[in-house]
Amino acid sequence: MILIDDPRWPAHGRLWAHLVSDSDLDELHAFAAANGIPRRGFDLDHYDVPDDAHARLVAAGAHHVDGHELVKRLIASGLRVTARQRRAAT
Repeated sequence: MILIDDPRWPAHGRLWAHLVSDSDLDELHAFAAANGIPRRGFDLDHYDVPDDAHARLVAAGAHHVDGHELVKRLIASGLRVTARQRRAAT
């Protein structure tokens, strides 16, 4: 299932949300590509998506959840990239 949280994170003069899959990165990449989200927005376990794309992504089938639920489900899926793993990847 594709999940999206609230656009709450400021960067580059706008707010951003996170788009994740709770089961499969291939599912996430396919959903993002089908909905015009560029691959450069992918950050190891999620896409950063701008606030103006939020309603469109929900209409396309992303399930809106709060940030806590998004992280909980990402961890449960085994797809979560920890801060330590994130630092090692850069």
